[in-house]
Amino acid sequence: MNLTVLPADLKKQIENEKTDFSIKAQRKQPLSKSLGGLLIGILMCAFMSLFIYGFLGPLFKNEETHFESNGVPVTASLDDLGELIVPGGIICLLTLAGIYVIINSIYSLFQKGGYFVGTETRLIQFQNGKTTSTDWEQFTGNVKIKARNNFGNLEFELRTGKMESRKNNPDKFVPDIIYVSGIENVYEIEKKCRVRIKENDPTPAVVLN
Repeated sequence: MNLTVLPADLKKQIENEKTDFSIKAQRKQPLSKSLGGLLIGILMCAFMSLFIYGFLGPLFKNEETHFESNGVPVTASLDDLGELIVPGGIICLLTLAGIYVIINSIYSLFQKGGYFVGTETRLIQFQNGKTTSTDWEQFTGNVKIKARNNFGNLEFELRTGKMESRKNNPDKFVPDIIYVSGIENVYEIEKKCRVRIKENDPTPAVVLN
């Protein structure tokens, strides 16, 4: 669980701290997350393709297309595209959003994981010369493990995050996640991390009389 060779810049970050483990992840994020994003992007583009065909199809045949704008019936043709500026812009934005999701998901499929070093006080991430240090007290203690034969992925939930608005429902807090994907000795790493998280838990202990 300890690499014999670490990047020089990472060594400087660790200095004289005692390390529990030092590992290198194979992937930046779980394969399932990348494939899920790719599927969403494909579905978005497929839906927009059908919508474009149904909405703009008549124009391709040099015919008029009919729709409503603010409740008022509108007609557009190749000779008069003025009424299509706003809906056309929305269609382009949604289509580009789907394409972006696909490209980003494909890129994430090939992103290699970085180095992870656990010390007594923090978890250090190092990738492409960038270092991110997260104190153990920032972890909630909720950890997801997906592994087989002691090889797999870890997902650590943090106390930080953002509020996500939901239609007809109260806003939901979505925590930040640290992914450690494609590592050996996954159970041992999780156990060491859980010990440090518990030791640094800022939540006051409840004493029962």
